[in-house]
Amino acid sequence: MKKRVVALALAASVVLGGCSSGASSQATSAPASQTTEAKEQTTTSQTEAETTEAEKEADKEGEASYDEVKEADVIIVGAGGAGLSAAIAAADEGAESIIVIEKLGKTGGSLNFTSGSMSGAETVIQELDGIEDTKESYIEDIMSNGAGLGNRELIQIFVDEDVDAIEWLWNHGLSEYTFSEQNGKKSVFAPEHQLYSVQRTYKPKAMDPSNYKSAVHEILDKEIAAYDNITIDYYTEVTELIGNEKGQVLTAVGHNSDSGKTVCYKAKKGIVMATGGYSGNPRMMGQYAQHGDQYLVGGADSADGKGIRIMQTVGAAVDKEKLSYIPTFPMGLEFAPGKGAIGDVYMWKAGGIYVNQEGKRFINEALDEVVPRETALEEQTGAVQYNIFTDKIIEDLKANKAAFMWEYYYEPEQGMGHKLVQSADTLEELAEIIGVPADALTETVEAYNKAVESKGTDEFGRDFSGTPTAYSVAVNKIEGDKYYAVPIKALVVMTLGGVTINNDMQVVNEAGEAIPGLYAAGEVVGGIWGKFVSGGTGVMGPVVFGRITGRNVVNFELKEGQPVKEASFVLEEALFEKKEAAVEAFDMSGIKDGTYEATVDGQSGDMTVQVVVAGGKISEVTVVSNHETENIAGPALEKVPAAIVEQNSPDVDGVTGATLTSERIREAVRQCLDQAK
Repeated sequence: MKKRVVALALAASVVLGGCSSGASSQATSAPASQTTEAKEQTTTSQTEAETTEAEKEADKEGEASYDEVKEADVIIVGAGGAGLSAAIAAADEGAESIIVIEKLGKTGGSLNFTSGSMSGAETVIQELDGIEDTKESYIEDIMSNGAGLGNRELIQIFVDEDVDAIEWLWNHGLSEYTFSEQNGKKSVFAPEHQLYSVQRTYKPKAMDPSNYKSAVHEILDKEIAAYDNITIDYYTEVTELIGNEKGQVLTAVGHNSDSGKTVCYKAKKGIVMATGGYSGNPRMMGQYAQHGDQYLVGGADSADGKGIRIMQTVGAAVDKEKLSYIPTFPMGLEFAPGKGAIGDVYMWKAGGIYVNQEGKRFINEALDEVVPRETALEEQTGAVQYNIFTDKIIEDLKANKAAFMWEYYYEPEQGMGHKLVQSADTLEELAEIIGVPADALTETVEAYNKAVESKGTDEFGRDFSGTPTAYSVAVNKIEGDKYYAVPIKALVVMTLGGVTINNDMQVVNEAGEAIPGLYAAGEVVGGIWGKFVSGGTGVMGPVVFGRITGRNVVNFELKEGQPVKEASFVLEEALFEKKEAAVEAFDMSGIKDGTYEATVDGQSGDMTVQVVVAGGKISEVTVVSNHETENIAGPALEKVPAAIVEQNSPDVDGVTGATLTSERIREAVRQCLDQAK
C-alpha cells in the first residue's frame, strides 16, 4: 500500500480532508482606480487565490498518493442488510451516484450465516393470517427481552418503520416465497429465541438455497441489480476515515486485495458505515466477556469489529460496557476449530441432561426461557456443556418426532456433528473420554435419577411429572445399554455493542454531537436492543435502520462541526491482529509427475481435490467434490486452486471470509504432493 502524502502547513486543510480539501474560492480582478480599501480587498482576494492554487496543487499531490480516487454522492461501507438497504433508499431519494465498498467477494454480510427469520407487528403477513398485534406490544417484548437495557426511542423508530420495510419486501417478491408455517400460518413462534407474546416471526425460505440462506438477502440483491447508479467495489477493505477542516467526515481510504490498489473514496453528501459487529473476533469478545474468546463463531470471520475502531479515530463515541452485550445460542455445534452452527442434539427433551467441564448440572435443561440458559452456559468453564443421554433416550426422542437435529447432523456418518458423538458402556468410561471427573458425573447422574423417580421437581426447577411440553416430550433416567455425550458450546452470530448514534442515524462524538457526514446502521451500532436480542431483529434491524440512513444521508443538510479528533476511548489495535497458524513451507523438491487425489473433512461432508504435476511443477488443481456452503466458499474454491498453480506451492493466502475452505483446499493439495514424493 502506498503511503499517503502529508502536505505542508499551507495545505493543512488538505491533510484533514483526505484526497482533497474540496475548498474553493473565486478570485476576481479589480480596476486600478479603486480606493485604498478596495485595493486592500483586492490584495486579500489575490492572496486567497494564491492560497487556493497552492491547495489545488497539494490536492493533486495528495490524490497522486493513491492508485485511484473515486467520488460519489454517497459512500456506503459494507454490503450486508444495512448497506444494501441504505443504497436502495439513497437511490430512491435521488442520489445520483452511490458506491458500496465490500471487503468480501459477495454481498450479504451476516445474512450469509442466518436462516433469515424476520419479525414485525401490525404487518401485512399478520393481517393475512388473521392475527391481531400491536406495535406497543412489540416494543415491550423487545425491551423485556433486552433486560430493559435497550434504547426505547430507537426501538420505537424501528417498530414504526419495520411495518413499511416488511411491506416493501412483500411487494418486491417476498409474497412469492414459501414460509415455514405453524398451524397453516406464516406468522409463527420461534423457539430459538425468547418467545414473543404474539406470533410475529416470519421464516421465508430462499428460492436459490445454493446461493442464499436468507430470502431478504435474495430480494435485496435482485433489487440492487436494477439500479445503474449503484456500484459495488468488492474485495475492498476500508482502513481509514478522514475528516476535513469543516469537521466533516467525507473521505474513506480502502485497499483492494484483488488488485492491490489503494483507493480514496470521496462522498459529497455522506458516508454510511455498515460494517457489522465483532462476532468473528474471539480476541475482542474475550476482552469484554468472561469466556468470550472461547465462544464458537457462527458467522463470518470478517465480522471483526474494525469498523467500530475506524469510527473512533474520527471521534465516534462507544459505550465500553455495552461491548459486553454478546448474546449467545446455548446450542453450538463445533464443526471446525472455533467455528460453529446451531445444532443441539435436544436429547434433554426426552430425559437427557447437561453437565459442565466439572461433571455437574447447572441449569434446568427443559426451561422454556432462552436467556437463563444462554447466560448459564456463558459462565461455565470453556463455555461448553456436555449433553449426556442413553440409547433409550434416543429411541424416545425419535418416537416423539423430535430428533431432527440428531438424525440430520449427528447420526449419519457424513453428518456435520457425527465425529462429536462419544459413547461408552459405562458412565465412568464416558467421563474419561470427555475429560470430566468420573466421580462427579456419577454423583450427578445418581441425583438426577432420584429426582426422576420422585415425579416432582428438582433443585433447578425441572419437572418430572410427565406433562408433555414443547421442551419435554418424555421422562427418562440416565440409564441404558449405551451412554452418550456430545459437547455443545456457546455460539455467537451477532454482537450488540458498537458506536453511538442519534435518532437520525448520525454517529455522535463523546459530547453527544453529530459528526457531520458520518452515519451508521446495522450491527456496528451499539446500545439499541439491550443485552439480549429479540427474534427477527437481527435481520430486520439492519434493513430498517439502513433504509432510514439511506434517506437521511441524501436529504439532510451537510453541516459543519467541531474539529475532528480521536475519541478518548479507542479499541486497541492488538484486538485486530490475526493469528496465522504456523505452517512450515512445503518442500517442493523431488515431486514426481502424475495425477494425485486426496480427501479431507469438509463443512458438511468430505472435500476431494485432484492435483496434476507436470514437469516437476503443479500444473492443475481441481476441487473434484465438496460440501461447502456455495455462496460463502465460492471465492475460495475459485481463487485458491488458481493461486496454488500460479505460485507452484500450497502455501498461498486464503480468501477473506472463506478461511476454512481455503485451508481445506491447501491441506488436500499438501496431501497430494506428499503422494507425489
